[in-house]
Amino acid sequence: MITYILKSSVVLLILFVVYKLWLENEKMFRFNRAYLLGSLVFGLIIPLQLFSFDTKIAKAINSFQLSEIVLNNSQNSSIIANNQIITNSLLALYLIITTLLIIRFIMNLYSFHKKIKHNESLIINNQKAVLIQEPILPHSFLNTIFINENDLKNNLIDPQLITHETAHIEQKHSLDIIFLELIQILFWFNPIILLYKKAIKLNHEFLADEAVITQSNSVSYYQNLLLKMASNQSQIALASSINFQITKKRLLMMTKQESRLRAIVKTSVVGFVFATLFFAFNTTTIAQGSNRKALNEPPTFLTDTTENIQQPEFPGGMTEFYKFVGKNFKIPKDASKNKVSGKVIIDFYVEKNGSLADYKIANDLGYGLGDEVIRVLKLSPKWKPGTINNEPARVMYSLPITVKAK
Repeated sequence: MITYILKSSVVLLILFVVYKLWLENEKMFRFNRAYLLGSLVFGLIIPLQLFSFDTKIAKAINSFQLSEIVLNNSQNSSIIANNQIITNSLLALYLIITTLLIIRFIMNLYSFHKKIKHNESLIINNQKAVLIQEPILPHSFLNTIFINENDLKNNLIDPQLITHETAHIEQKHSLDIIFLELIQILFWFNPIILLYKKAIKLNHEFLADEAVITQSNSVSYYQNLLLKMASNQSQIALASSINFQITKKRLLMMTKQESRLRAIVKTSVVGFVFATLFFAFNTTTIAQGSNRKALNEPPTFLTDTTENIQQPEFPGGMTEFYKFVGKNFKIPKDASKNKVSGKVIIDFYVEKNGSLADYKIANDLGYGLGDEVIRVLKLSPKWKPGTINNEPARVMYSLPITVKAK
């Protein structure tokens, strides 16, 4: 889970930096909306590695089967127990905060339902409008505009404000906001989600501003109207409101000229970034070469292609590696309690720099046994890298561990 969160955060951060540096200042509002929403979905899904592409490397050694390690399922470890307590505490904290956020989300939705049910409504410019008593600027949610009743009766609602909120409704910005709220409920611990939320809401304002200017063709009047309304800072949760981030950038964006050539170049670069990240997180390297069984000491031998190959070497030899695994492996509490017996097989790579990577559970007994083997392997010091003709090579190993219940 931690690996997923880290990978997801890296992807989301890269895509957000691309947006801030490459797209935010361009008058490509519809593309930017799709980019931000797509980046969120992409960043959350791609680390799951639902797709896989195999890349074969000619100069690498294929998998080696290590000798089997036999471990007895003995008494529970206090270290495992402590880790389990910490894990359960963090899970409980996550569920509590997530539950509170769900409750808040439902209450916000219910507040709109209550306003619609208990207040007078009418049709303004073919849009449903609900008249409320609170002194607040016009705002919208789903297919409804909410307007202060006294302001409407006293003709204090400028038609361009209605046009602005109508644009929010027609472009279905509320669906984006609901989607963002649900994502934030699940990933409330990730601050990058907040960056996306702010960027998407501001982009909504760019889109609504564009709709008003296109219809009225009076930029200066609309800018003055926004400045007049900027002093009113009241906001409604989940709503699209005209007073959201009245900034210099937003006003300048109204007069910015659009460049078709620049837009084509930038969208092409964005496509390249997405493709690079997609293949980077979904490509599995498959090594080619001869299959050999690993001995206690790594031998030197010749393959069918007469290349001189040296296996990787654990510090002190493979016997020390088996001792290292046996010393650090702790039977999970549930596995010990249920007297689990059987074989766990873990595949892993020894990289060119001697570090271990790309752990994969080939066979598992459940109860956290496979994850425990991976935890131990991650504690391993660097190995002496394998070589082909004295050049470092990537090597895959398969480690079988038999657990016997007492």
